[in-house]
Amino acid sequence: MASDGAPRRALLSIPRLAIRHLPVVPYRGYTDDGPGTEIQNRGVAASPHGPRGGTGPGGIGNYQVTAHRLSSTQAFRYLPDLRRGDKVYVVAGGVRYTYRITTTRITSFRSARSLREQRAAVPGRPGVAPSRAMITLSTCRTIEDHAEGNYWADEFDNPEHRIDKIGVLVAAS
Repeated sequence: MASDGAPRRALLSIPRLAIRHLPVVPYRGYTDDGPGTEIQNRGVAASPHGPRGGTGPGGIGNYQVTAHRLSSTQAFRYLPDLRRGDKVYVVAGGVRYTYRITTTRITSFRSARSLREQRAAVPGRPGVAPSRAMITLSTCRTIEDHAEGNYWADEFDNPEHRIDKIGVLVAAS
């Protein structure tokens, strides 16, 4: 059911959030680095790959997709509303991958451990060999951080925390 994990352009659809055919652009890097932020600034989603990034659509491991919540096109504005059991569809290379959301994580940019957990081949479990295809959808937690009095930001204006929605591949057609 999984793919070879090659990074490739894709289209992301999330019915619960009314997201239809959001372009996902792969790049060599890691979540929310400079090149990824530039891609997101164009109003599309970014998908890092390589030593600190993830796999491609449908690949065994962690397919990571990041998009802005509050700037540009606000592609992931309602990502926090995604619930366990919701479906996420990724079309790449003529194949439609269906993921089911299983959990939510909060990642801190100020914690090396938290970042390793986000970027791990098995989300939340660095060093564990993956046996299935997974997805991590990630966006800023700016609204919640500011409500808690946390105004820290990195050089790309990312707030301290990210909201990560994690899912597993359940079908490919």
